[in-house]
Amino acid sequence: MKKWYITIAAAIILVILAASSLFIVKEGEYKIILRFGEAIDAKSEPGLYLKVPFIDNISELPKYQMTYENAPTQIMTKDKKVIWVDNFTVWRISNPEEFHKTSHTVSAGTRRIDEAVYNAVRRKLSEVNYDEIISEETARGDLNDEITNDVAIALQRDNYGIEIVDVRIKRTDLPDSNKESVYNRMISDRESIAARYLSEGDEESHKITSKADRTALELIAQAEADAKKIVAEGEQEAAKIYNEAYGKDPEFYNLYRTLESYVVTLSNEPVIMLPIDSPYARVLLGQ
Repeated sequence: MKKWYITIAAAIILVILAASSLFIVKEGEYKIILRFGEAIDAKSEPGLYLKVPFIDNISELPKYQMTYENAPTQIMTKDKKVIWVDNFTVWRISNPEEFHKTSHTVSAGTRRIDEAVYNAVRRKLSEVNYDEIISEETARGDLNDEITNDVAIALQRDNYGIEIVDVRIKRTDLPDSNKESVYNRMISDRESIAARYLSEGDEESHKITSKADRTALELIAQAEADAKKIVAEGEQEAAKIYNEAYGKDPEFYNLYRTLESYVVTLSNEPVIMLPIDSPYARVLLGQ
């Protein structure tokens, strides 16, 4: 019976030792092996692992990407405007051992990120005017990329074990006390730009209209000159044809011209007194 009790106790001790020696790593997490509080190893692949029982402890950290919402902060731009900036950071733990040494917890890691992001945002926005920040989408994109790069370099330099995936500015806004004056100035600037565009458009319209009118006058003048030339050539050709036709029978030509003069003279039924021996009278009398 005594041997039986010893066997059961040994089995229980073995089970306890086995349970305290094994740990499981799940998908999407890091398990850090701590020996006397110091990180000696980290496991990132899912599976079952061994540790020294009663000496090693296990700490857990997330492996997936996380998003940290930075608190809105006041920044002064290049043109001395105080603005509220609201941004977020996408990040992940790239080296769990270094992260545990420097931060221990996710909340402590986000504080490191918050400080680095604030410094980078303050430095970059102090180099840009407020109008450029709110009106140029390409400039905003460039700022986001530059801030992301600066924050990543700062955290890598200090070996925090943090990888910065992206830093994005969500919103930039003025304090309530400055909004109205800035908005009025922006409206005035836009109205000035619109007036300049309208003036340039009117000037260009006048240039095009004047050029078109000048071209039209030149075309009309050329057409009239060509028409006169064609008419003159036609009249010259007609006179040539008449001369050739009339030259073949002079008497008929004289008769034709006389009849034409009758048509002109008698078209309004006038009263005409003619000598009896005049050519008109002889023709009318059939002589």
